Amino acid sequence: MINKKIKRKITKNILILEIAERYPSLVEILLNKYGFHCIGCSLSAIETLGEGAMAHGLNKKETEEMVEELNEAANKEDLKRKRK
Repeated sequence: MINKKIKRKITKNILILEIAERYPSLVEILLNKYGFHCIGCSLSAIETLGEGAMAHGLNKKETEEMVEELNEAANKEDLKRKRK
């Protein structure tokens, strides 16, 4: 279930490269937990998170859970930025 208190900054339609540029800390999650080694390749500039999830064999539920996890991490990163 998606936590409605979390502001949704990341959707399955965001480009993978955009995630890496906006939220560098999320790269580790994508690489280590979800196997998104495409972050370093040219496809990341044209491939969405949803397309990458399909290419890595994630089903709809797994993709939704990944998006939720990434939004939680993005919100934490934004809070840290605001405190500085």
